[in-house]
Formats: sequence, C-alpha cells, structure tokens
Amino acid sequence: MLQYTIRRLLLAIPVLLGILIVTFALARLIPGDPCKAMLGEKATADVCERFTIQYGLDKPIYVQFFIYMKDILRGDFGTSIRFARPVTIILIERLPMTVELGFSALLIAVAIGVPAGIFASIKRNTFADVITMVGANIGVSMPVYWLGLMLAYIFALTLKDTPFWLPPTGRLTAGMTSIPFYQLWNISVLKGTVQYHILEFIANLYVFNSFITGQWNVLLDAIKHLILPSVALSTIPMAIIARMTRSSMLEVLKQDYIRTARAKGLTQRVVVLKHALRNAMLPIITIIGLEVGHLFAGAVLTESIFGLAGVGRILFEAITARDFPIIQAFTVVIAALYVLVNLVVDLSYVFIDPRIRLE
Repeated sequence: MLQYTIRRLLLAIPVLLGILIVTFALARLIPGDPCKAMLGEKATADVCERFTIQYGLDKPIYVQFFIYMKDILRGDFGTSIRFARPVTIILIERLPMTVELGFSALLIAVAIGVPAGIFASIKRNTFADVITMVGANIGVSMPVYWLGLMLAYIFALTLKDTPFWLPPTGRLTAGMTSIPFYQLWNISVLKGTVQYHILEFIANLYVFNSFITGQWNVLLDAIKHLILPSVALSTIPMAIIARMTRSSMLEVLKQDYIRTARAKGLTQRVVVLKHALRNAMLPIITIIGLEVGHLFAGAVLTESIFGLAGVGRILFEAITARDFPIIQAFTVVIAALYVLVNLVVDLSYVFIDPRIRLE
C-alpha cells in the first residue's frame, strides 16, 4: 500500500511539471499584444516598451519560465497585469466559488447518476431502462449554456411568486454576509502570511464556513444560490456516470458468482449492492474522476450565465486581456486539483479491489 502510494505520488510530479511548461508556453502563444490588449490600440511604442519591461516580457521565454518556476516554489504567482493585484489574493477570492460549484455539481451527478445506472441495469431492455437511457442521452447532448438560461427563466421568472423561486445570480442575497470563522472564533493571524491565506480560502467557502459557525440563514441562502448553477453543470456528468454505471453493472451481473449468490437465496438488494456494485465500481470511480475535469471546464460558461465570481469567469476575462499571470496561475491550480482528484481515485482502487493491494 505504501509503495503504491509513493509510486503514484512520484508519477504526479512529471505531470505537474508538464502542465506548467505547456500552460506557460500556450499563454504566450495567444495571438495579440498584451500591451495593446490592456492599454488600447492607441498605446505608443514607448509606453508598450515600459510595459513589457515592467512585467518582464522583454526577457527570453526560457528566462521568464525559470523566474516563474522560482516564484511558484515560493508560493508567488505574480501580479495580475489587468487588476494590478497579487494573483494569490485573486485565487483566494475566486477559487472557493468554483470549488463549491464543482463539488455540488459532482455530488448531484453521482447521487442521481449511479442509482439511475443501477436501476437501468436491473430493468435491462424494459421500458424503464429505455426511458432512463433516453434521459441520459438527452443530458449528454444538452448544452450547459442553454440549460442554464432555461433554468434561470423557469425558476427565477416564471416561478418568481411561488415557493419554488430560486435566485438566478450571485452567491448570497444582497446585504447578507458570511462572517469568517476565524473572526467568530477569535483566531489571531497576521495578514499576508501563509496561515492567513489558508484561513481566508476556507472562509470563502460560504457553505462550509456558515455550517461550521452555525450561520444557518447564510447557509440556507448560499445553498439556494447554488442549486440552479449546480444542476446545470451536473447534467452532462450525471448522464455519463449513469451510462457507465449501467454498462459496468450489466457486465458484472453476467458473472458466475452473481448466479451463485442468487442460487444461495440472497435477496435482490444484497446481490446488487453487496456483490455486483462493489465489483462494478472501478470503471465508475474512474469516470467520476475524469468528470471532475469536465466540471471545471463547464464552470466557465456556468459562472458567466449565473453571474458567479469564480475561476471560470475571470479566466475567460484574463485570456481576452492577455493577462499571463492569471492565465498561468488559474490553469495550473485547476490542473493540479484535477491531478489530485485522479490521485485519490487511483488510491481508492486499493480499497475497492484487493488484487491491486496484493500487486
């Protein structure tokens, strides 16, 4: 187990290094001049020259990369060209929104997709199976931006005078604030330190922060604001997980040990959940891990539609403005989260399949 974990951790290092190199290179291959994008087409040559020197864009690309690597190792992602603020601070402000949205969407996708796939496999070739898979195909084919707009129209406008009304934009209702836990608990930390940044990041997870501090009105309001964007973002992963679960379950239900379990007189519930589902979990968990990356990709459109100040929205704006520090930092952090999730998925195999543990 320990050797397996160490081997997976070591394999993650070249992946992260490759992500850094590719992200750094692609950010500079985006067509357009950062100076013109930020200062306008009327910016003079002298102004643009000072601009490139100020942000180190006049140095050879390999020198810029080594400086960037050195800064990252110190936890410094640089200063945003557009906002003139440290990128680390912007990350602390924006990333929690995307993490909450992604986690909520993944939770919905798994909570509905896995049972739907199990149900379809048990009812194979019946009307219920056909309806479930047709729904999954519709979910895969439905664009996030269209579904988001339809949900906002139905629940925010059509149902605005009913108990089913849901807010279409923002994280909290205007005038409502989530008081950070470290303030309520009188935790003293110096601003600008690593500890402060960590506490601030956790506090910006409004659902978690309000839950642990007992701010129940804030918790309810934050969840209500998350429902529509989470449902819109979860539709495609939900459909893919349902289809994979059905396929994996059908393969397992054909095995001899399943027939033996039925012959022993075990109930359908025990056969399906204890014997079949556990042996079908490896491909299901794999697809769930892969869908995390799709959730972060879909967050760009979802956050724009629902007016959420998250990573996806600012990343789109940074690409438009050629803001290299933000593009690099946010892409690297999202990719690192994706690698971390897949590392957790790999390690979970050990607990699900004993054969991997023996290897």
